[in-house]
Amino acid sequence: MSKQLRIAIFSDIHGNLSGLDACLADLQAQGGADIYVAAGDLCMDGPKPKKVLQRLQEIGAQCLRGNTDRYIGAQSDEEMEGADAADRKQVDWQRKEIGEKWVAWLRALPFSLRFGTKKNQLLVVHANPTSDNEHLWPGAGNDVLERLIGDEPAGTIAFGHLHIPYVRSWRGKTLINVSSAGLPKDGDPRAGYAILSERSEGWEIRHRRAPFDVKKVSTQLADSGIPGSSDLISTLRRHRYKRLKSLIP
Repeated sequence: MSKQLRIAIFSDIHGNLSGLDACLADLQAQGGADIYVAAGDLCMDGPKPKKVLQRLQEIGAQCLRGNTDRYIGAQSDEEMEGADAADRKQVDWQRKEIGEKWVAWLRALPFSLRFGTKKNQLLVVHANPTSDNEHLWPGAGNDVLERLIGDEPAGTIAFGHLHIPYVRSWRGKTLINVSSAGLPKDGDPRAGYAILSERSEGWEIRHRRAPFDVKKVSTQLADSGIPGSSDLISTLRRHRYKRLKSLIP
């Protein structure tokens, strides 16, 4: 077969340059990657959205659009579907911070990216193959998976959106949540990403975690003027979903 690929996937960076840089340093220590992929939600909720976009450009990352990227690039109410009141308040700040050139760049990002051969294909999306805004929970039932994955031909599907790392097999497919490089929500304060290595029988998966200075990012949020900064700081420091408190100590 052709040269086997090694792909690093970062999702849900959310304007956290410290988290992204921690992941990149860890990746370098692991031998690097042939391809860098950013799987959406690159800016919203973080203090350094423009610097994150610039860093992704510097490393030559292939990027796709998440739901919050869609909000920032939205040109109609329909494109704001799924945005809550806090999101809507923050969008103008994000647009001002990154500038029109980057707003247009986010707007033009693709929904998905594909890698590998037809028989050994890796699909990367933000939330699931059908939607950029519906969570694919680790315990999702067959009815949900059939609706969201359906007849998708790729044997391996990597995504983010949930901010929780997991691997699940379903009907011969491998489902991988790569976690969040900027806003982890599984109770672990470290930034997360995944390294996928192409093998003849599929894709080898390695989840990685990298510590970053949460206090520093909290201070950046407090000083940034971003709307709802106190709530954003609380979310950053909590590192978890409230609904999973019975599952995550």
